[in-house]
Amino acid sequence: MRYVFRDCVLDTGRHVLMRGDAPVAVEPQVFDLLHLLARNAGQLVTRDEILAEVWNGRIVSESAVSARIAAARKAVGDDGKAQRVIRTIARRGLQMVTEVTERTHETAPMATGDRTDEPRIRYIILPTGHSMAYSVSGPGPPVILLGQTRSDIAAEWRLPFERHRFEALSRQNALIRFDAIGSGQSDPRSDRSTIDEQAEDVLCLADALGLDRFALYSQSGGCAQGLYIAAHHPERVTRLAMMGAYAEGRAVRDNADGKEAEPLQAMLQTARSRSDSTFFEAFLLAYQPEGPLDSVRAYARMMLDSATREHDLRHRHVINHHSSLDFLSRITCPTLILHSRHDAVHPLSEARKLAAGIADAEMVVLDCANHIPWQGNAAYDTYLETLTRFLAAGVG
Repeated sequence: MRYVFRDCVLDTGRHVLMRGDAPVAVEPQVFDLLHLLARNAGQLVTRDEILAEVWNGRIVSESAVSARIAAARKAVGDDGKAQRVIRTIARRGLQMVTEVTERTHETAPMATGDRTDEPRIRYIILPTGHSMAYSVSGPGPPVILLGQTRSDIAAEWRLPFERHRFEALSRQNALIRFDAIGSGQSDPRSDRSTIDEQAEDVLCLADALGLDRFALYSQSGGCAQGLYIAAHHPERVTRLAMMGAYAEGRAVRDNADGKEAEPLQAMLQTARSRSDSTFFEAFLLAYQPEGPLDSVRAYARMMLDSATREHDLRHRHVINHHSSLDFLSRITCPTLILHSRHDAVHPLSEARKLAAGIADAEMVVLDCANHIPWQGNAAYDTYLETLTRFLAAGVG
């Protein structure tokens, strides 16, 4: 069933809320509250009825109920002052006061942004004035993907081995991807490179999407952001998954005197000084020695086109000199650490530092040499199954 009101469509079959033609990521309890109100539009829904359906009759605090009501209003473009959609009846309950039309799936138009199609790219403007490109695919609990510091969310989706992974993650979660400032479809200026600046940009995106709480899946260079957000904003992160993560950057763990004698940095400088992709493919093979080679070539071309040499070198310097050790103990959410046994970029010892520093963290070691298993790699199915099961378990 689809409930249509104002500019919203609440699709109970796909468990997704659309506003305009864009999916809105909402927590399951918020979705259930909207469903309850929509199917009883115009009628008073008492607090007891809300507790029975949304919380299965459990005793919860007034602040928890109020938070879900506020999130529901925000998701449909309403607020507590205007109450144009959801009205509070003092000491009684709630009422959906806007007109609601019910449509079956057979007669309703197809919603734009179905995960079988390429997700639409949208933008937010950060407080700094930078524009950030993002896309949302799939229903369910929201997961923000923190990937490479350079990306192009449109070009990545068109890579079959990447799309396969994104679609798998979108089956039970609302997958939110974005391009970091300075890369891909986002603002081309490369002046948001520190870990705290990048984390701030992610939180601004979550705020713009109305997400009070969300899961994070971070990989490679994006893991520093994931660790930072989970440690400094524990009230917002429901789950943290990481692949190819590190506790200390290469310059920190290898060079006590602070000098940057790092071979991958030199390889990147050489690769970025050439106009063709051959040297960049060689650089990428240090990360993905098991290939598949066709995927390495395609990904190298995408990465070269997605950001400037200045952007790459600046972010590489930040990653090399960053350490997360001081705040690992502040991470309290369920945490999954996936790591390849023979990863030459960030060795298994870095994953062990993370597992030792984060309380109750789960660590899964993959029999693989790739920094991130790609489709076609022997460890790919285990990696993807473990990751999707962990993220789908987060209900906020």
